[in-house]
Amino acid sequence: MKKLDVVTFGEAMAMFMANHPGSLHEVNQFTREIAGAETNVAIGLARLGLGSGWASKVGNDAFGKFIINRLQNENVNIDHVLLDNTYPTGFQLKSMVLEGDPEVQYFRKGSAASHLTVEDFNEEYFTAAKHLHMTGIPLAISTSARAFAKHALTTMKKNGRKVSLDPNLRPTLWASQEEMVKEINEAAFQADYVLPGLAEGEILTGFKNPRDIASFYLDKGVELVVIKLGPAGAFYKTAAEEGTVLGFPVEKVVDTVGAGDGFAVGVISGLLEGLSIHDAVMRGNAIGSLAVQSPGDNDGYPTKEQLNKYIDNKLQGVN
Repeated sequence: MKKLDVVTFGEAMAMFMANHPGSLHEVNQFTREIAGAETNVAIGLARLGLGSGWASKVGNDAFGKFIINRLQNENVNIDHVLLDNTYPTGFQLKSMVLEGDPEVQYFRKGSAASHLTVEDFNEEYFTAAKHLHMTGIPLAISTSARAFAKHALTTMKKNGRKVSLDPNLRPTLWASQEEMVKEINEAAFQADYVLPGLAEGEILTGFKNPRDIASFYLDKGVELVVIKLGPAGAFYKTAAEEGTVLGFPVEKVVDTVGAGDGFAVGVISGLLEGLSIHDAVMRGNAIGSLAVQSPGDNDGYPTKEQLNKYIDNKLQGVN
């Protein structure tokens, strides 16, 4: 089994991005891309030169084959991507906006990925990785995918692997907010690193202050909590240290989708490479700022050389 630095899993979709602004029903031309929080992370890590794997199930259809080819072209390992002859690959439509968040419409119900089961889990594949990154989305898309996610988490922890969790709240996928909070917090309490946004942290903990949100998880045994503060940067806290790392200002925000996943790429890669928490969070801020300056979910994710140059220039005040 090929050794990996990070493995992740979840649902990937074909994404059709509008080629011009306007309501989706008025758009005539779209560009096809890949969408999915976990595939964003897998692609971002691979671009930085890490061994990155993504596990899932896709339909044996044009969208599924497109996703597989796209990930292969990004050097993401797909040895644990299963083809489903019964259920299809999901897709989504995304609008183009001049500012703010785009409109996204999903066509994912009953997808192949939502039919992942514990029986699909390959322990040898997962434990060949040093680190598991997961989001709250697989916990939400179906009962069987939730069981797969919980099994992946407990298996990796049992085998001494580090786990990061980005809540990535999707309230519309849950039966209720209470269920969402309960299930995601149960997973978060088992993780080593928890990476919520500020608004997500408030929903999940009831606290508004980043320090209080972080303490909520630290008290449950989490090692590190990093809270995304948007343009202001990020706050981090462990049992021994805490701090705020300022964000990287951008002249124009093109598309916010994928910024949080890019942030996770920066933090995870930095910690795996032995950077200090401060510098790992700064790397996350840098990739997040690059992400919002590009139209696709992961178009702005850099190579290692591009990332280092971007950070150096920003620290020196060069645009």
